[in-house]
Amino acid sequence: MSKTAKVYYNSILAGSLTEYDGGYKFLYHEDYLVDESAKPISLTLPLQKEVYHSFTLFAFFDGLIPEGWLLDIAKDHWKVKGNDRFELLLLTCRDTIGAVSIEPENEIE
Repeated sequence: MSKTAKVYYNSILAGSLTEYDGGYKFLYHEDYLVDESAKPISLTLPLQKEVYHSFTLFAFFDGLIPEGWLLDIAKDHWKVKGNDRFELLLLTCRDTIGAVSIEPENEIE
């Protein structure tokens, strides 16, 4: 079973992040890549047509997840295991401090 998140850069759909049995993959959307003003979401994920693969959650995305007491509040509120980093990303990163935000492809109840 896989879960997919929509990745936005300054409120523009930039790509998709998917968790699947083999790890994680990130893919920039074609419409985003053809936009001359498009910027990479991270220096570690430069613009490219090819899919990025990782056995663990990409460090950039993991770094968006809150830490410390804020993470504890999020885990308690949503009853999420602390090691389910992808679920934490989906639940806590809709409105981040920076330009990148994450939304579930299918809304979580």
